[in-house]
Amino acid sequence: MQAEDIQPTPAPVPQPAQPTKTFFGLAQDAGRQGFSRPAFNDDYVARFPEDPYGQETAPNARAWRVYVEEAAAFDENMVGQSRDGLDVMLVFAGLFSAVVTSFLVQVSQNLQADFSEMSALLLHDLLVVQLAMVDGATVNITTPSINPAEKFEPDVIDIWINGLWVVSLTTSLVVALASVLVKQWLHRYMTFRSGTPELRSHIRQFRFMGLEKWRVLIIIGMLPIIMHISLLLFFTGLTLF
Repeated sequence: MQAEDIQPTPAPVPQPAQPTKTFFGLAQDAGRQGFSRPAFNDDYVARFPEDPYGQETAPNARAWRVYVEEAAAFDENMVGQSRDGLDVMLVFAGLFSAVVTSFLVQVSQNLQADFSEMSALLLHDLLVVQLAMVDGATVNITTPSINPAEKFEPDVIDIWINGLWVVSLTTSLVVALASVLVKQWLHRYMTFRSGTPELRSHIRQFRFMGLEKWRVLIIIGMLPIIMHISLLLFFTGLTLF
């Protein structure tokens, strides 16, 4: 066989890379329907090897390490949901308090005498008397249009409106204050716990028992109800207004 008869083998043409299919930012697995998820090792034996004999309750024992990891996942889910709700509640309570305050400043003036209106009425009576004197006519004014010495009594509707909006503003501020306090409690609850797994387990359990003792989760659940009551009181006063 001569050298010129040997044909060179053509080099393989590189195929263009297939683009990875994504759906809402998740990589879709080409081999099956659905989406690829990061692998999670749920084998406790591989993740947490058995302790040597007699070391089942040691500071670094398997039971403590399992508790720390499971509690961390539980706390992250619980505190994350609570923080999101508290952030929304805090912003809404602050804005709502500002709105109620602006209305309350206006209607609170109805609970006291309007001295500008009183001065205008007295000046009108004085002007009538002076014009009558100029014309030489007699004016029979035994009592002025308004007596400044009389005790001012506000209208019942004004009292109800102010009362409703004051209570509404108070409850809204209570919600805002409680939201700030609860956020501080949750931040303290999730503070990094150093030490051995046994010590971290004891600290976490101590904090969780305090969280249940002070009914923090119940307080978080009550805040939207109190905010709804505040809204109801405001709209009731707005209807009377």
